[in-house]
Amino acid sequence: MPKHGKKFLSAVKDINLQERLNVEDAVHKSLGSAFAKFDETVDVALRLGVDPKYSDQMVRGAITLPHGLGKSVRVAVFCKGEKQTEARDAGADAYGAEDLVAKIKEGWLEFDAAVATPDVMALVGQVGRVLGPRGLMPNAKTGTVTQDIAKVVNELKAGRVEFKVDKAGILHSPLGKVSFGDSKILDNLKALLKAVNQAKPSGAKGTYMLSMTLSTTMGPGFKVDMGTLKKFLEV
Repeated sequence: MPKHGKKFLSAVKDINLQERLNVEDAVHKSLGSAFAKFDETVDVALRLGVDPKYSDQMVRGAITLPHGLGKSVRVAVFCKGEKQTEARDAGADAYGAEDLVAKIKEGWLEFDAAVATPDVMALVGQVGRVLGPRGLMPNAKTGTVTQDIAKVVNELKAGRVEFKVDKAGILHSPLGKVSFGDSKILDNLKALLKAVNQAKPSGAKGTYMLSMTLSTTMGPGFKVDMGTLKKFLEV
């Protein structure tokens, strides 16, 4: 059984972590239980009724959250020629083609998201084993393989979130910082859930969203009563 520190135990004192709350209360209690000295990130874990090992049940997509993520996002762009000027003007932190790939092969990974134009994807594939496991590989399905470099770089800088269900059928995503307060976190959560709904695969049968837990970086997880979700999304 995992051991927790004194601050964690103090934060959950008199709280029933097995109770299922409406969405608003789950967010409120999650933010109220944050105890770290830094501005913790608020996260959601959403269990979906899909089996990702089947291609027609994979859930993935991207959404620019209305209030962003509250952090600076470093973006690298794989491109050639005039597209490098476009990347630079859009505020990309790094851009290039063969030179950028060579730098990554040497161990450089100081970026949080990557974008590529279609013509350099074969080149990017050389570092696919490095980028893939870290969630940094550009992908056409999430819009990060594109000719519209400026648009995607701006979206990433503004708080664009890519989501993908894991092997266990669980989707994890950040929603912003504790300092955002309830209202902004709820807005971001609603935008994410609507995007996940739109990404529902054709092979998904039965109940799509099975369970959801909200937590902060160091704090406890609060379970959501899924019966309250429909009303939350309709407001």
